[in-house]
Amino acid sequence: MTDKFQNKYRIESTRLQNWDYRWNAPYFITICTKDREHYFGKIQNNKMELSSTGVIADILWQEITNHSHNIELGEFVVMPNHVHGILILNDCTNDSDVDGRNVDERNVDERNVETGHALSLQSQQQSMPSSDNQTIGKNRFQNIGKNSVSSVIGSYKSAVTKHAHRLGYKFAWQTRFYDHIIRDNAEHHRIANYINNNPANWGKDKFR
Repeated sequence: MTDKFQNKYRIESTRLQNWDYRWNAPYFITICTKDREHYFGKIQNNKMELSSTGVIADILWQEITNHSHNIELGEFVVMPNHVHGILILNDCTNDSDVDGRNVDERNVDERNVETGHALSLQSQQQSMPSSDNQTIGKNRFQNIGKNSVSSVIGSYKSAVTKHAHRLGYKFAWQTRFYDHIIRDNAEHHRIANYINNNPANWGKDKFR
């Protein structure tokens, strides 16, 4: 049972193995608190009232562009026990090992899977000539110091935890996070609306 659980829910299963998470694309990100604790505040009258820790999570997300090159931020919301945001990687062609292609210029086979609360991805094996391309997603944690999705989110999570603890607040993140590569304008619009309307839909939220 343990092996089945690990094989189904391990982090690798939610990300494309033939996708480099430094490539130019918008990514829908969800990060949850440990044990779904309501560290960030509460919903009142369909609006989010931030706790002190929630304020830290909100401010430090906005600071991402001051610490990471070629990053833009889309819609973002802090919820009682998770955050949703759109992270946009742009013009990453300065890295010698990143080809800088746009998401629409790559042939990526993907499907949405249910992993917790957010949209996420699971790869389907493709016939590709290079074994490196087939497993490139597994190397995402090795891109330290570069603008990979994991390095940006890892730095954000670390900063929130550090500042919360420095001020004496009890806080912890869930170890993993969820991502979804946004493929077109229609999907971007739909996800942006989902993020903006998340507080009003809290009554239907799985994390309550």
